[in-house]
Amino acid sequence: MSSEEEKLLKEAKKLPWEDRLGHKNWKVRNEANVDLASVCDSITDPKDSRLRDFGHLFRKTVADSNAPVQEKALDALIAFLRAADSDSGRYAKEVCDAIAAKCLTGRKNTVDKAQAAFMLWVELEAVDVFLDTMEKAIKNKVAKAVVPAVDVMFQALSEFGSKVIPPKRILKMLPELFDHQDQNVRASAKGVTLELCRWIGKDPVKSILFEKMRDTMKKELEAELANVSGGAKPTRKIRSEQDKEPEAEASSDVVGDGPSEEAAADTPQEIDEYDLMDPVDILTPLEKSGFWDGVKATKWSERKEAVAELTKLASTKKIAPGDFSEICRILKKLITDVNLAVAVEAIQAIGNLARGLRTHFSASSRFMLPVLLEKLKEKKQSVSDPLIQTLQTMYKAGCLNLVDIIEDVKTAVKNKVPLVRSATLKWLTSCLETSNKALILKAHKEYVPLCMECLNDGTPEVRDAAFSALAAIAKSVGMRPLERSLEKLDDVRKKKLSEMIASSGGGDSAGTSSVTVQSSVGSTATGNSEASFVRKSAASMLSGKRPAPSAPASKKVGTGKPGGGKKDGSLRNEGAKSVEPPEDVEPAEMGLEEIENRLGSLIKPETISQLKSSVWKERLEATLALKEEIEGLQELDKSVEILVRLLCAVPGWNEKNVQVQQQVIEIITYISSTAAKFPKKCVVLCITGTSERVADIKTRASAMKCLTAFCEAVGPGFVFERLFKITKEHKNPKVLSEGLLWMVSAVDDFGVSLLKLKDLIDFCKDVGLQSSTAATRNATIKLLGALHKFVGPDIKGFLTDVKPALLSALDTEYEKNPFEGTAAPKRVVKTSVSTSTSGGGLDSLPREDISSKITPSLLKGFESPDWKMRLESIEAVNKILEEANKRIQPTGTGELFGGLRGRLLDSNKNLVMQTLTTIGGVAAAMGPAVEKASKGILSDVLKCLGDNKKHMRECTLAALDSWLGAVHLDKMIPYIIIALTDGKMGAEGRKDLFDWLTKQLTGLSDFVDAIHLLKPASTAMTDKSADVRKAAEGCISEILRVSGQETIEKNLKDIQGPALALVLEKVRPGFVQEPFEPSKAMAGPVSKGVSKISKSTSNGTLKQGNRSRAVPTKGSSHITSVHDIAIQSQALLNTKDSNKEDRERVVVRRIKFEELRPEQIQDLENDMMKFFREDLHKRLLSPDFKKQVDGLEILQKALPSVSKDIIEVLDILLRWFVLQFCKSNTTCLLKVLEFLPELFNTLRDEEYCMTEAEAAIFLPCLAEKLGHNIEKVREKMRELMKQIIQAYSVAKTYPYILEGLRSKNNRTRIECTDLIGYLLETCGTEISGLLKYLNMVASLTAERDGELRKAALNTMATGYKILGGDIWKYVGKLTDAQKSMIDDRFKWKNKEMEKRREGKPGEARAALRRSVRENSPEGAEQSGDLSQIVPGPLFPRQNYGISEQILERNPVPRSIAGVNGPTDWNEALDIIMFGSPEQSVEGMKVVCHELAQASNDPEESAIDELVKDADGLVSCLANKVAKTFDVSLMGASSRSCKYVLNTLMQTFQNKKLAHAVKEGTLESLITELLLWLLDERVPRMEDGSQLLKALNVLMLKILDNADRTSSFVVLISLLRPLDPSRWPSPATAEVYAVRNQKFSDLVVKCLIKLTKLLQSTIYEVDLDRLLQSIHVYLQELGMEEIRRRAGADDKPLRMVKTVLHELVKLRGAAIKGHLSLVPIDMRPQPIILAYIDLNLETLAAARMLTATGPVGQTHWTDSTANNPSPPSNSADVQLKQELGAIFKKIGDKQTSTIGLYDLYHITKSYPKVDIFSQLQNASEAFRTYIRDGLAQVEKNAAAGRTPSSLPLSTPPPSSLALPSPDIPSLSSLDVKPLMNHKSDSFTDDIRASNMNPGVMTGTLDAIRERMKNMQLASSGTLEPVSKPLMPTNDNLSINQQSIHTSQMGPESPHQHPVVLPMDEKALSGLQARMERLKGGSLEHM
Repeated sequence: MSSEEEKLLKEAKKLPWEDRLGHKNWKVRNEANVDLASVCDSITDPKDSRLRDFGHLFRKTVADSNAPVQEKALDALIAFLRAADSDSGRYAKEVCDAIAAKCLTGRKNTVDKAQAAFMLWVELEAVDVFLDTMEKAIKNKVAKAVVPAVDVMFQALSEFGSKVIPPKRILKMLPELFDHQDQNVRASAKGVTLELCRWIGKDPVKSILFEKMRDTMKKELEAELANVSGGAKPTRKIRSEQDKEPEAEASSDVVGDGPSEEAAADTPQEIDEYDLMDPVDILTPLEKSGFWDGVKATKWSERKEAVAELTKLASTKKIAPGDFSEICRILKKLITDVNLAVAVEAIQAIGNLARGLRTHFSASSRFMLPVLLEKLKEKKQSVSDPLIQTLQTMYKAGCLNLVDIIEDVKTAVKNKVPLVRSATLKWLTSCLETSNKALILKAHKEYVPLCMECLNDGTPEVRDAAFSALAAIAKSVGMRPLERSLEKLDDVRKKKLSEMIASSGGGDSAGTSSVTVQSSVGSTATGNSEASFVRKSAASMLSGKRPAPSAPASKKVGTGKPGGGKKDGSLRNEGAKSVEPPEDVEPAEMGLEEIENRLGSLIKPETISQLKSSVWKERLEATLALKEEIEGLQELDKSVEILVRLLCAVPGWNEKNVQVQQQVIEIITYISSTAAKFPKKCVVLCITGTSERVADIKTRASAMKCLTAFCEAVGPGFVFERLFKITKEHKNPKVLSEGLLWMVSAVDDFGVSLLKLKDLIDFCKDVGLQSSTAATRNATIKLLGALHKFVGPDIKGFLTDVKPALLSALDTEYEKNPFEGTAAPKRVVKTSVSTSTSGGGLDSLPREDISSKITPSLLKGFESPDWKMRLESIEAVNKILEEANKRIQPTGTGELFGGLRGRLLDSNKNLVMQTLTTIGGVAAAMGPAVEKASKGILSDVLKCLGDNKKHMRECTLAALDSWLGAVHLDKMIPYIIIALTDGKMGAEGRKDLFDWLTKQLTGLSDFVDAIHLLKPASTAMTDKSADVRKAAEGCISEILRVSGQETIEKNLKDIQGPALALVLEKVRPGFVQEPFEPSKAMAGPVSKGVSKISKSTSNGTLKQGNRSRAVPTKGSSHITSVHDIAIQSQALLNTKDSNKEDRERVVVRRIKFEELRPEQIQDLENDMMKFFREDLHKRLLSPDFKKQVDGLEILQKALPSVSKDIIEVLDILLRWFVLQFCKSNTTCLLKVLEFLPELFNTLRDEEYCMTEAEAAIFLPCLAEKLGHNIEKVREKMRELMKQIIQAYSVAKTYPYILEGLRSKNNRTRIECTDLIGYLLETCGTEISGLLKYLNMVASLTAERDGELRKAALNTMATGYKILGGDIWKYVGKLTDAQKSMIDDRFKWKNKEMEKRREGKPGEARAALRRSVRENSPEGAEQSGDLSQIVPGPLFPRQNYGISEQILERNPVPRSIAGVNGPTDWNEALDIIMFGSPEQSVEGMKVVCHELAQASNDPEESAIDELVKDADGLVSCLANKVAKTFDVSLMGASSRSCKYVLNTLMQTFQNKKLAHAVKEGTLESLITELLLWLLDERVPRMEDGSQLLKALNVLMLKILDNADRTSSFVVLISLLRPLDPSRWPSPATAEVYAVRNQKFSDLVVKCLIKLTKLLQSTIYEVDLDRLLQSIHVYLQELGMEEIRRRAGADDKPLRMVKTVLHELVKLRGAAIKGHLSLVPIDMRPQPIILAYIDLNLETLAAARMLTATGPVGQTHWTDSTANNPSPPSNSADVQLKQELGAIFKKIGDKQTSTIGLYDLYHITKSYPKVDIFSQLQNASEAFRTYIRDGLAQVEKNAAAGRTPSSLPLSTPPPSSLALPSPDIPSLSSLDVKPLMNHKSDSFTDDIRASNMNPGVMTGTLDAIRERMKNMQLASSGTLEPVSKPLMPTNDNLSINQQSIHTSQMGPESPHQHPVVLPMDEKALSGLQARMERLKGGSLEHM
């Protein structure tokens, strides 16, 4: 090496690491990597701060282009990973990606080291990052890079096992490798598959992967699988597990290869195949299979096939959850099907669903369980076997548990069928045998009494099953639950039960032990065979490719540590450790003779014989001699068990002599403490006897010493576990109390690290403290006090439910044993007892999973507008913590932290303080896991220090204390730094935070991370507040103390100002700095900051938060990076708690733009902080435009991946864009305009359209800012607006552009004018309804600004090009100068079009109209082509083809219709009538727009104009319904169908328009709609379900708003069979019959709806017309057909009868006055009359008729309620009610005109009635409105005009005139006045007003006289007091009574016993009939 190179290398060593590792000279880089590796090797503390500095370096070094340097870089990385801990996982992603990209294709050494690095990343728990990298690596196009990637996955799986490496991820990667073109890749994939089989079993791998393989590969793998044997065990552990048990591993090296409990812990993970499967959706294919029709079929075979299809689909291993409730209801019904084959199939289907859905099937299982248990009564094996199997499957799958089935089992065991009782108990037994102990303990109190009761059953099978169930309970939880129940049994049953329990327990344990031995032997063999070599290649798994045996995998790759500390030793020992079987702790039985044989010559025979002696002195001598012999044994270890067995046999634990007992215990103590390995089974043999000796004061000391020796031999955990069982069940209370006292000493000696604390605490609480013996309770209290010394106050949380007296005693004991933390134990355990295995230590205090308690209602309560609800949610969280003993798991708490985070911003400060307390409680309860689970909530907690209330800050600091108790301070530092640099925090908050930091640092001796606080603390030294400066100074002193001088000197360059002097004084005593002048230092930055602040506030940002940013800091990038690391795991947008609808609800939908107010900006900031990631919202809300641009770039890069989240917060983003538009920074604005088109393109790709609220946020601002003063910005905004117009809606965007025309900015007005021109040219069709606003553009031609006039003229010229001369209709009033100017521009435009050969202006539009007219039927008729005019129904279906052919011959030009479309109402109607379905859509758009505008017109003048076209419009649309549906059925889009239904809906929503539709049109429309509702093809169309819903809704709207009379008449006429030509396709007579039946059913439903409302709507119905339609229907049927149908219960006929009955019921006898259109004199008599008579008779006989009720309507009620008052009083009441109804009509906007006309008729009929007396309480405006309205109606009546929309209504009855002074009141007791002159003259007056000239009054008088005589004659047969006469009416819609008495001569066949009285109204109706007869006007209508 030359001197220059040496010099270069020497100089390079002085450079920082970044510069050395990135040096251009490769040798410098090489040496830097070597040095870096040696530094990492020298680091022994994983928390060393240097490791943090090195972590980010490897991303570039491992990608070095020089191969040797790259190799050294990998060496350095490996050294770094060995020294670091899991915190370095933050660098894993970048480094792993770099290795995968650059290192896997290099030299073999490089590849090996890369693989070793990957393995170390896995060891450091970066498994997800590793697998993510592998997913990318296996997609590399170079096969050479894929093989190492697959191999390293193989190595990771084989070494770490399936607990660390999730098999599911690897299973998803393998299928694409099976088809790889490179054979090496395929071989590696096979190897990984075989390795997976070792870990999770062959069956899951086969079921998941084999179906994705080629047949060849399947065969190869099948052959290889034969060589795969045994379960695998991990040979390597992750770092955190290694750190837990270094001492245990060291001691295991000393002990050797003896069995240990660790083998049990290392048993392979049992993978449930269900978890590996992807769920399969079966609901969709089931829907398509015709299941729903099949299960309802009448044939059993069809039902069976349908259920069999479900069974087949449900046989998949994992079913996707869904709504199976309806399926379960069907299956429940089918279980009881009469056909057993169907029932069996249903039962099997339930079993399959339970197996595939598991817990998702729980509710359905509970729903069907009673029926299944009831079905157990079936004796047939073909039913019972699948039934039992299904019940067991439901339980094993977790669908049911013992608690769920209690009630159902209770019901079933009381069933009267013995088979049900016995089978239920057998099933219960199987459930108990497969349940865990905890569940049985929870439910046994319910089942034991139940089974005991069944023991008395009369059936032997039931009794046996009950015995089995009790035995299963005893086997699981022991005899204690059964003790009380057994006392009630007789001896025989008690004995039988005991035998069953003993036999089941013994057999089971024996079987278990044998299986255990076999499995352990097998696993040992496998482990030994596979431990002899190490596989590094996945292909080595294949046969013939196994590598040669090599050394264990303890050899390190690359450079190793020279010393090899604990970590290296553990790594070496992992590979070399032999796999041992779990130790058998249960001793087998062994007789004394066998013991003596096995002892041989070990012990003298004389000693053994003396031990058997009955003389205690001989036994004592023998024990002394035995003790001496044992002490003299050289190889004691081999004989430990047999010696212990000898002592247990002779003299045994039943020895009565105390001295002998003591000697035996001492011998056992000696053996256990001396032997290197004391088996656990020996402890089991001795512990019962030893524990009993503890209870004896003479042997207590020896026995306790023996138990302590056991603990040293096998660990205290095992001894305690055995003692729990023995002492709890022992009859001698001394055994329990003294055993507890020994446990106190054991805890003092061994600590709690090896104990299962939960079991110990439960034992103390459930057994010790519940004991009735005081000594036991006192001993328990001492034990809990000893635990408190090691565990601390957390133990109190588990004893909250203890009695108060005991709690106070416990508190006293806690004070005696204060918490000392983790201290070294006084005694140690000889053997390796794994901490993780025993579950000991403080962390074994159980943590509860509270995810199930965090319910949606709880989370919703956090966002409730009611503060009490929010408080309840916060308190609910506190309650959950209390219930969990303040120890919780982090699982499922993400949403909880989100809800609490929201409450930190609550407007109610008390709630914020409550939230802070709760957050502190959650942190304390969760422990260290809170740091990851809380998702950065600590930053929001720290913001609360900015509050000016002291109490709030104190709550915040208390929360920080709780947080610090859970996590280390170094995890909080990044958040604290951000808080200290946040300008929004006030001086008090910063002071409090510095004081808190000082307090925490005071308690630390060494804390390197504190150096990061130095910079914000030094900045605070220049703060305006003296308190802050003082607190910062105190904090700096503590920072310097705990950081160390070397660390401080490295960071001095970042410090300036007075802090520098303080630091230098501490670090370099005697250093004197020049005095610091704060005013000078602050002058520049502050003044600059002030200007920034004023500028930012003027642009709409808040004044807060800018003060701290005014002080520049150099090191902020480093601080930000620390914070970014803390939040890097969070999503960019957090939309979980977002409720967009709530936010949009408060948006003010203004078209005019208004500047954002400060409170709106504050709301925006709050929303952004809530839903945007912290770094993003800080950038976007920063006053620095550069940071805003950075934030936008982050969003821009992430836009494709967060599109769904963007949509959720789009309204917030748009508000932020509006804020930026209002600012003056051009750079940021251009960036926004660059981002917005991409955003709207993304929204278009997602098929998302802005909501109206979002448009109202953004479009007003965009329209206003179109006139920006920079041309480039204007261009971008113009293009953006055009993009929005295309994506949103022209009609919805147009109003915002029009508003821009009113802007004060001329540039804005110019741009908006140009945009209108653009819209006219490109979107003519859609803008056609908005042409009326062209006058605004035309008015701009009068403006002074030349550019604005020019833009307006250009736009008008564009309109002229499209509309031609018609444009003058839209320009409004203009001056002559303006007209001249526009005309000149039009002429110029004409010339331009001629030059370009574009035709003449408006020509395209005219061509469209001509084309439409040429295709009209009128045109065809005029030309002589009458083939279209076919008689029959309106628009018959079979004639569509002809009209389509005509359209094809003369098509409407698509281009014209598409671009320019119709521009007015008439054109739109033409397009709808004669255009194709797609063309007609454009016309319907115009119609809808006009209808919407007319509906919003308060004066209703627009509606009145449209009324005349309503019938024509509906006629067009009715024709279009069938056309559009037919076209859509042929595969076209359903767009036209939706438009035609929507247009009809808008038409019928207005009552005036609906009333204007004629009867014929209504019939055509209703027929068409009902036919399509019944068409089975509609559901299969595009959006078929939506179309059906729209048809339904439209039909209901027609029934609501159409003329009631027309609706009734149309529907009654449709009850007849429909013409076959109206149906969609020809069919047989049977099919037509079925179709007509369905059609009639629909019509009947419509009539039912109308009839139900008849009582309230009878005034809207022309009863004469309705009765005529009923008459026609009945006459067409004829009496014979009616009788036949009545027998068959015909629905249409029954419906007509119902309508008639309802009319008679409402009108009474007066109904016959409405028969003016029915030929009552025809022979034979009309059928309707007979039905009216019958109804009247029936109602009268039922005493339901009486003449009471409101005027104009007779309500028939119970005759006992008659009011004997004169009818004049009734008439007064009726008048008031009628007037009230009319005033209500006038008050309704829809019916006001109708009401006025009704009121007018009343004033004319009864001039003496004062209507305004009823309006005394009404407002003056209402009275004036009525007065003016009546005057207008009178004018219209005088001119002969009536509104066309006014329906014929029933006028008020003439009886209202009766109480007038000129006419005497009619007495209810006197009928004769009806015959006198006055009455005749009165009726004659009324009659005269309605008589035609020439009517013969003589005939009428004779008939009247005859009718009166009949009434008088009938009155003798009635009650003594005659009924009062009913109010009557004589107009067109008359309230009439029955007039059948006129036909009741002697020849009449109908003789009725009671003849109802005839009133004047009936005579008037008869008079009208006679007038018609006389005039010859009676015609069939």
